[in-house]
Amino acid sequence: MKQSTSEFLQLNGLRAHVRCWGPCDAPALFMLHGWMDVSASFQFLVDALSREWRVLALDWRGFGQSQWTRQSYWFPNYIADLDALLRHYSPDAPACLIGHSLGGNAACLYAGIRPERVARVATLEGFGLPATHPDEAPGRYAKWLDQQIGEPAVNRYADRAELAARLQRGNPRLSGEKAAFLAEHLGQNSDEQELVVAADPRHKLTSPILYRLEDAKACWRRVTAPVLWVAARDSVIMKDFVGDAGAADYRERIACFRNIRVEMLEDAGHNMHHDQPQRLARLIEEFF
Repeated sequence: MKQSTSEFLQLNGLRAHVRCWGPCDAPALFMLHGWMDVSASFQFLVDALSREWRVLALDWRGFGQSQWTRQSYWFPNYIADLDALLRHYSPDAPACLIGHSLGGNAACLYAGIRPERVARVATLEGFGLPATHPDEAPGRYAKWLDQQIGEPAVNRYADRAELAARLQRGNPRLSGEKAAFLAEHLGQNSDEQELVVAADPRHKLTSPILYRLEDAKACWRRVTAPVLWVAARDSVIMKDFVGDAGAADYRERIACFRNIRVEMLEDAGHNMHHDQPQRLARLIEEFF
């Protein structure tokens, strides 16, 4: 297992944790994790890389060892934190981004907002969310207001073995060894000395702001960097793109990018970097 080190810096007023692998003078890859995940989740993918890279993986705000806001989290803040991260580590050169799920969505939006700052981007099932309709807004705001009352629920575990077992129930492809590693980094002791997931539970609150697919597409159309779009055959994400309407929606999203390579990983679910790290590493190294 390749060893990582930790660096801490201030990003937009919050303490941010960055996990680093590889020599400082190697080409840099920035890895951005998904929702309710942490930077250490990329360990298996990093281990599978055959070349030397300087991998820099941020714990998003409110996740892992980065600071919690203890307030609502807004998606634009992730984009702002990514911008600050790149100003720190790559101020003069366009960056190579790899994002999973939430991280892939942030990376693709950023690549259209600041196209001059991105050299290449790989999105691992960060394909945008289902489209919404303005009629949903009143109910969404009402739900958000209701959730402001009291503290959000926290999942508690007796120990890391119980958390590892829960991870394996969610992903049957996950080996016991991998589950134990992830539980070590995903679990943390609360103030009550209980084991909880290393994520602010406020991430689970409903956003009052509807997702606007057309806004995302407008950003995607401005991406000038080559894009690697990777899907997993058995992913829950892909269920939104079945049938005639779903397939048409999927093609329309892909068509927004002017220079795109589309790949499908077999025998993998949404967490493809856990299920097929070797195959994914080959795709990434060919692309970058």
